[in-house]
Amino acid sequence: MLKITSVKHLTSNAFKHNFQQQGKKTCPKYYSSGEFSEREYLEKSSVPTYHFQKSLPRLPVPKLEKTCERYLASQKPLLSADDYSRTESLVKNFQETDGLVLQEELVAVDKKNKHTNYVSDVWFDMYLKDRRPVVITHNPFMVFNDDPRREYNDQLLRATNMVVSSVKFMKTLRAEYLSPEVFHLNPAKSDNESFRRLVRMLPEALSWYGAYWYKAFPLDMSQYKRLFCSTRIPRHEKDELYTDPSAKHLVVLRNGNLYLFDVLDRDGNIVAVEDIMAHIKYILEDKTPTPEYPVSILTSENRDVWATVREQLVNAGNENMLKLVDGAVFALVLDDDQPTDPNQVSRAFLHGNGINRWFEKSFMLILNKAGTAAVNFEHAWGDGVAVLRYFKEVFKDTTEKPSANPDTRPSNIDSAKSVQRLEFNLDKNIEKKITEAKQKFDAKINSLDFHHLEYQKFTRQFIKKQKLSPDSVLQLAIQMAFYRMYGKTVGTYESCSTSAYKHGRTETIRPCTLATLKMCELVYNKNTTASVEELQATIKECSTVHSELTKNAAMGHGFDRHLFTLKRLAEAQGKNLDIFADPAYSYINHIILSTSTLSDPSVLIGGFAPVVPDGLGIGYSVEDNRLGFNVTSFPPARDVHGFIESCQVALDDIYSILQGQKPSSKS
Repeated sequence: MLKITSVKHLTSNAFKHNFQQQGKKTCPKYYSSGEFSEREYLEKSSVPTYHFQKSLPRLPVPKLEKTCERYLASQKPLLSADDYSRTESLVKNFQETDGLVLQEELVAVDKKNKHTNYVSDVWFDMYLKDRRPVVITHNPFMVFNDDPRREYNDQLLRATNMVVSSVKFMKTLRAEYLSPEVFHLNPAKSDNESFRRLVRMLPEALSWYGAYWYKAFPLDMSQYKRLFCSTRIPRHEKDELYTDPSAKHLVVLRNGNLYLFDVLDRDGNIVAVEDIMAHIKYILEDKTPTPEYPVSILTSENRDVWATVREQLVNAGNENMLKLVDGAVFALVLDDDQPTDPNQVSRAFLHGNGINRWFEKSFMLILNKAGTAAVNFEHAWGDGVAVLRYFKEVFKDTTEKPSANPDTRPSNIDSAKSVQRLEFNLDKNIEKKITEAKQKFDAKINSLDFHHLEYQKFTRQFIKKQKLSPDSVLQLAIQMAFYRMYGKTVGTYESCSTSAYKHGRTETIRPCTLATLKMCELVYNKNTTASVEELQATIKECSTVHSELTKNAAMGHGFDRHLFTLKRLAEAQGKNLDIFADPAYSYINHIILSTSTLSDPSVLIGGFAPVVPDGLGIGYSVEDNRLGFNVTSFPPARDVHGFIESCQVALDDIYSILQGQKPSSKS
């Protein structure tokens, strides 16, 4: 499963190739030059938001022989010699027989669908056909750093500011005033008005080439259209992504009750800040008790179960209320707790009590009593690139240009007339299903454990001075920590953005390599000896290999998405091929170490649950002032506390080696 993805993987070498045949000539499309108001919009970019979308290069279909080669390279550190020999034989046979036929069919289909990429439809299906609950299984979370001004972290004030900034973001996006997402290889040369004037003058179908001339790479922004007014609706066999762009209201959850109020007026302008504050204050002070049967808990259910109960809710007269929730601009969640321990903070924002959440909204903006804020988002519609842009813009706007300040007072508006609390019609069967959903949810979250590590002995700058990839060092630490505990290597997943391509989502980096296995053995096998110089050289080798894997993944040249699509194509034809029936294929895709990184000054902490019962969910960050891990597991299958301890040891050992000393285990 995919987790938070940063644009950090859009490396320079990944795009030093020619896309000469991309695009068709079209006339430029300019957005309207309507009146701009800082009250209504975050910015007015000189380049329209979707200006590059038509000319984005298409995700390449990898060569079959390269995919097979990369797949075998990733299998080698996981398998015994005999198992590897068997897998190698199966892969060679696939490459020469069935794989050739499937590859030809895939290429032909890809050529007929130039509006998208070869993996897009099957990737959406993977999410939308998954019948497991979205909470724990899919939804990640990100916590905002506190506002540097302590007085602005009040729950009511910060919620007001974040709601207003969120709606400003939505309006800026819809007006195409939001600056396009662009990866600048050399910001000093391209992130300037000269660059923007040039690309603005180019037709949309040619604009990408103008950016490429500057060594700047526009990113796909198709996901942004589902960021607001969207939800995932449960349907039997396959869910539906629903968006209501006409919606003007917010859905707010508190104590398991759902409230609605407008954040846009009839003219599409943002409701007065003092009115929004008054409505939030009204909800915070509402004495309505938690419902005995909270409908919201059903969003934590198995998707087929929830689809059935939702149909029953519609038949009981709740269709309009459900549509109002589905189409709401986003979900604002107001919690009454105020945890301070990072493990409890993670628990609160990953799942909470299940009652005060609507897990299938595109995203929930959650604020607790202490004013700590977070985003929890549903994953089928999009990935971390879009969510992080929203996250960063809201943090920037609320900390630099807040709409309300500590002296702002709620208006005297009668919020009782403007705020609607939803009361659902329930029958005995629906009440029974709600009770069962809560029981299942409680059992699941009680089986989940959390732990974290904030490490400051060395940081990003130290790693870069060693001429190493910071991401590779953290991934090496993860491999070493696991090997130290269990004496083996396992299937490992790191998410990498492919948003430099049209409708690009992610590709997998496989951080477990022969180089990392060698490092683990040199440090933690008692029967091995190595000099400090050999250990340093091995760390460098790990970094070199990891950087190459990252480059390949960012360019769409991994093997995971390609094999996944070929497998689905074979299954659609009723074929059960030996390469996919091979236990080694199941083993490498049983993701024990599910990892993802997100480093940004606006982010305090982030995380997600393991994707398999015996796995670890590893969120990590590499920053200038700290390194960090935020890890989850389902004990007793995995001991998250022991793993964090091993991460500490692994980082200490890496630091000692880079300082020219033997690691503690070899001292």
